[in-house]
Amino acid sequence: MGCKFISLEPPILYQIPVRTTPPCFRTKAIAFSSYAPNKGEPVSTKLPLSKTNDVYSVSFKTLGACKLGISRYPDFEYNAQGGTGTGTGSKVADSDELSVSFDVKTLYIPPLTSSTTKFLGLPLPPFLKIHIVPQLFQGNIDQESGKVDLEFLAKFCFSVGSIYEAPPLVVKTVLTSDESKGKMRSGRGERLDEEGNCKLVGVAFVEPIDDVFMNTFLSLPTECLAKLNAVITLSKSC
Repeated sequence: MGCKFISLEPPILYQIPVRTTPPCFRTKAIAFSSYAPNKGEPVSTKLPLSKTNDVYSVSFKTLGACKLGISRYPDFEYNAQGGTGTGTGSKVADSDELSVSFDVKTLYIPPLTSSTTKFLGLPLPPFLKIHIVPQLFQGNIDQESGKVDLEFLAKFCFSVGSIYEAPPLVVKTVLTSDESKGKMRSGRGERLDEEGNCKLVGVAFVEPIDDVFMNTFLSLPTECLAKLNAVITLSKSC
């Protein structure tokens, strides 16, 4: 229904990992700081950045032990291991932030199926699938604090075998490493650590769709919540 499935503790110094890149790239780790209790006052330390070339390659990977929730239902346990995406980033003038944008053609987030998702401790029925089709993924990464804010827009497409396919649910939120709070749902993320790991959370308001069954079953309009464990790495272009 208009969906296109894609197969696809105060602060301490740490660095985002980088990969070996082709000869046309020169990798460079970026220093971040994060709050670490019982270790004194925050110390801001970062590596110098080039004044002539501030373009980065960005890699995004989703991990396991994620959660998704909608309305007042208990959260789904979601294993998003295997999700990937690539994009580019550039330094925001007079700030410690990088502006990043991911190519949605490369962005793959595993669907919710019986092999990736559990509800109340039980796998989803084998015939039920929820595909996630990203439409937009962009935002800012603060190179000093490790804070991440990424605007995320996607279609969630429900299907039951070949007998039923609902119109897509459009979800728009900001996936943040800090706190996301709605009227019903809320969550707190975790900023980037020394290995590039983070937890991104986002609350979204979901509008009704042209499907009485789904509107009733999910109590639309309502809120949904995503908690995604992920790894973000950056490499400096030469």
